[in-house]
Amino acid sequence: MVYGLPAIVSALESSTIAEVNVMDGNGWIVDDQRPATPGYKKVKYNDAMQSIKNVLNYLKIDTANHKLQITFSGDLVAASGVGASAAQCTSLARALNNTFNLNLDDEQINNAAYEGEKAYHGTPSGIDNTASTFGGLIWFQKNLNGKKNAINLLKSPIKIPLVIGNTGITASTTEVIADVRKLKNENPKKINKIFNNYEDLVQKAKDALLRGKIKEIGSLMNLNHKLLQQINVSGDINDQLVQTALNNGATGAKMTGTGRGGLIIALADNVKVQDQIYNSIVNEGFTAWKTKIG
Repeated sequence: MVYGLPAIVSALESSTIAEVNVMDGNGWIVDDQRPATPGYKKVKYNDAMQSIKNVLNYLKIDTANHKLQITFSGDLVAASGVGASAAQCTSLARALNNTFNLNLDDEQINNAAYEGEKAYHGTPSGIDNTASTFGGLIWFQKNLNGKKNAINLLKSPIKIPLVIGNTGITASTTEVIADVRKLKNENPKKINKIFNNYEDLVQKAKDALLRGKIKEIGSLMNLNHKLLQQINVSGDINDQLVQTALNNGATGAKMTGTGRGGLIIALADNVKVQDQIYNSIVNEGFTAWKTKIG
């Protein structure tokens, strides 16, 4: 996505909620009540504070003449790979919009959230904040020339059961992006071939999603995971959870998000298989949750 490649993203049924209360004084304070992977909020604390500052500055919110109490809550578990930072930035933009009657539309909310995401990712693709803002199933392609990104809402004819497995490891997105960039500079021919294979794969996945072909989607997810392994984005623990899911009935499974920790997603044919995958991951000592996309 950072390199302008297309991608498919789906919002989840869980959400992050922000509330902003105006108090006497100046500056701002934060009460982060979100459920989270142990250690996640500590590791991401500085990024989170900078992201709040970015959103406040972008929306030109005055904190010199009044103090803001910012509270984050909701049922989205903050973890690497689930778009937790984007959900936080987007919810903050919406809360500020409501509190200060800014009359922002979704595109302006998305732009504000993108500014917040820069604190976490350096140069974010924009895909996570787009999913957080607009919801649903989205075809996304970043415009590398600074123009408007391609955002198209997709609709699958069926609801597709997913299991999300959490490695419990909080990864550094900026570090992974830097390593991929280094690999691309050192061996551009190899990486460009992988990128071309991925672009062909994602086009096929879009078609399969629109037709509700779960087995095709699963097969493409497996291929996608192998491509991510080839650019050293996946890690041993991701591969372990992917294999656990496949061994327990998943039609397809892959890491998602930053990689080298974070999350994996597994596709199930039906709710029974979804339960089986979920239980297998939990029985290995990891956390997981069930959801649907489409």
